[in-house]
Amino acid sequence: MRKIFSIAALLLIVATGCKKFEDFQIDPNKPTQSTPDLLLSTVIQDAFQSTNLGATLATRQMVFVNSVSNDQYYGWTRASFDTYNKLRQVVKMEEEANRMQKPEYIPLAKFFKAYYFMKLTNTFGDIPYTSALKGEQDSLTPVYDKQQTIYVSVLDDLKAANTLITNTTADVQGDILYKGRMQQWKRLINTLSLRILMSLSVKENNTSLNVKGRFAEIVNNPQNYPLMTGNSDNGELVFHDVLGTRYPTFNDNDLQTAYYMDATFVDLLKGLQDPRLFRFAEKAPDHVALPDNDFNAYGGAKGSDPVNVNSSKVLAGEVSKIKSRYFNNPVNEPSIAIGYGELQFILAEAVVRGWISGNAAEYYTKGVQASMQFYAIDQTAIDNYLKANPFPAADQLKAIMTQKYIASFMNSDWNFFYEQRRTGLPVFDVTGAGVLNDKKIPKRWMYPVSELQNNQANVNAAISSQFSGNDNINGVMWLLKAE
Repeated sequence: MRKIFSIAALLLIVATGCKKFEDFQIDPNKPTQSTPDLLLSTVIQDAFQSTNLGATLATRQMVFVNSVSNDQYYGWTRASFDTYNKLRQVVKMEEEANRMQKPEYIPLAKFFKAYYFMKLTNTFGDIPYTSALKGEQDSLTPVYDKQQTIYVSVLDDLKAANTLITNTTADVQGDILYKGRMQQWKRLINTLSLRILMSLSVKENNTSLNVKGRFAEIVNNPQNYPLMTGNSDNGELVFHDVLGTRYPTFNDNDLQTAYYMDATFVDLLKGLQDPRLFRFAEKAPDHVALPDNDFNAYGGAKGSDPVNVNSSKVLAGEVSKIKSRYFNNPVNEPSIAIGYGELQFILAEAVVRGWISGNAAEYYTKGVQASMQFYAIDQTAIDNYLKANPFPAADQLKAIMTQKYIASFMNSDWNFFYEQRRTGLPVFDVTGAGVLNDKKIPKRWMYPVSELQNNQANVNAAISSQFSGNDNINGVMWLLKAE
């Protein structure tokens, strides 16, 4: 009997010895491969969640009264490169699509790469691009690409993505945005192209970029470059009352107790008699007896004033909170990353700038209507508002940017901050005693500490070439330099 056990043990050792060392490194309970549809769902949820409280503070839509907020008082310093982790998910989706021979995911991968790289370069300036995202060969010391190179490459990739989607392209699976409808992705891709091209407005005379030509090519050829047709095409994340998919500020205690409406934003809406104010804000405590649709019932605190001044106004009952649905409703409204209303304002601006022919007033009207419909304003109120606030004969860019600004409330992430940085419209108040940074609105964020630690030579070269060696929040990146 002992001999039988010895032989069995010997055979087990021999069999085990035949296995390669690598076989012991694979946990069968932890798969190393996924499918592109599962990855797409995750990528969409990350990319299209565009409700950002820090952005509402920086754009003077809300104020924070519990402590000094660097977003509100323009005292920020560094940002992170965490977006590269999201880009790695996109690359993984692309790899799995190629492995499984599902080419319909490739144009979506191009879209998400463009979307995320735009976020990164708008934040910092020059960034790692061609040397980034190399998979297992991903370098810890990637070189930095010039912002102009990134913009041109991204626009070319979006053009290629548009071409890849045809009438015969298979629907993708795992699409929580458009339920696999590829023509809607095509419209989204081209709308992002127009956003990026408009962000280059100060470069409109740069012949190598050909901003106006690229823009007109898309707008004047709707058969090849379809665009969004209504709010149903919005690139927006819809929320559900399920753990992990609820509205991002649901049950947020700070939003209930420490965030209030900014006075300049409230006054703007009151001056325009804009009914969206009633959807954005609660009545100020000292005016609760007034009707909900009485503009006198609403007030704000000035984002540039010190915390103690704003806290006193709050205690006096003079300041409106954000509408309670933003923290009480787990579903609330979708979070728009790129929308039809924004597209209409982009087209209106393009007409005003002479990039395309068309009726700027018509685009402006469609943009206002789309925003108001999104915020559930009834059509009669919309019609009355547009009669009272028609597209003006003068200061047309100001009117467009004002409406674009209002439409960005609690969506669009930091996009409107970049729009105001580009145009200076509307003017963000810096008159109060609370503003840091010598009362200047920053132009960018400084590079992460991790880059200074791990990629010092390349990040220093980027700082030197862009900002004369001074990595600071007021540095003017290539994007903002007129030519």
